[in-house]
Amino acid sequence: MKKPFLNLLVVFSALSLTSCGYNSMVSKEETVTSKWSQVENQYQRRADLIPNLVNTVKGYADFEKSTLEAVTNARANATSVKIDANNLTPEKIQQFQAAQDQISSSLGRLLAVAEAYPNLKANEGFQDLRTELSGTENRIGLARKDFNESVQDYNTYIRKFPNNLASGMFGFEKKGYFTARPGSDTPPTVKF
Repeated sequence: MKKPFLNLLVVFSALSLTSCGYNSMVSKEETVTSKWSQVENQYQRRADLIPNLVNTVKGYADFEKSTLEAVTNARANATSVKIDANNLTPEKIQQFQAAQDQISSSLGRLLAVAEAYPNLKANEGFQDLRTELSGTENRIGLARKDFNESVQDYNTYIRKFPNNLASGMFGFEKKGYFTARPGSDTPPTVKF
C-alpha cells in the first residue's frame, strides 16, 4: 500500500515541478519568437528601402550597372531565405545571416561607388535614403542584440536542472544565436 502512494507522490511532485517549468519555457520561447519577428521586421525595412535607393541611383546614367545588379540580386536572395521561428537552429541562423551579409556588402559597395558622383551625393533623395539605411542598420543591430539576449535567457533556462528534464520531455530545444561575421575581429587595413 505504501509503494503506490509513494509512486503517486513522485508523479505528483514531478508534474508540479515540470508544469511550472513548462509554463516558463513556453513564455521564454514566445519571447524568442517575438524578438525574432523584430529582427525580420528590421531586415524587411532595409529590403524595402533598397528599390528606392537603386531607382535614385539609376538616374545617373554612367553609374556602374554591375553594382546596382549586385544590390538587386543580394536583396532577392536575402528575401528568399525564410526561417520558421520554431526552427531557429544555429545552422538556419547562419544561413539567414549569410544572405543578409550579402546585402550589407553590396550596399557598402554601392555607397562607396556613389562617392565618385558629386551630383548623386548632393541629391536630397539619395541623402535621405542613406540616412534611413544608416538608421535601419542601427535598428537591425539592436534587434539582433535583443534577440540574442532572449535566446541566452531561454537556452540557459531549459538547460538548468530540473528544467532540463522537462525541456527534453516536452521538446524544447536550444536556439541559435547571431554571431559576428568571420574576420570582423580583424581591423581593416588603411593605406594612404
